[in-house]
Amino acid sequence: MELIKTGKQKLCLKFGLNDISVDLSFFSEHEDFLQVGGRSYKKGTEILAHSHNPVTREIDRTQEFLYVVSGSLKSFIYDDKDKIFKTLVLNSNEGLILFSGGHGFEVLEDNTKIIEVKNGPYMGPDADRRRLSL
Repeated sequence: MELIKTGKQKLCLKFGLNDISVDLSFFSEHEDFLQVGGRSYKKGTEILAHSHNPVTREIDRTQEFLYVVSGSLKSFIYDDKDKIFKTLVLNSNEGLILFSGGHGFEVLEDNTKIIEVKNGPYMGPDADRRRLSL
């Protein structure tokens, strides 16, 4: 796992399948808007049926999770001053949680497949994001 931060500001967290342990552990922290975790299960493990209670949450930004299923992707991580802070390459079976700052991507292989998850509701492109002027 690699946590990328500038000062006290968390920008993103990169992780791979090898970071998933036997015990349920979350890569994100309790206060993050997007909760991402992993766990390795033994055959026959039963996950008890459950539902989630309605809970009022206050969210003031979109956080994003990307998972590269196959192929590879170059990630450009920006700080809160719109400057590139770090460049990361994500390969198959690696994920990236984007907490703050900005980001951009370059697909490095044909037929790269990713899964993208964001907190909602989606308010449309004008309300949800701001293009960085580089």
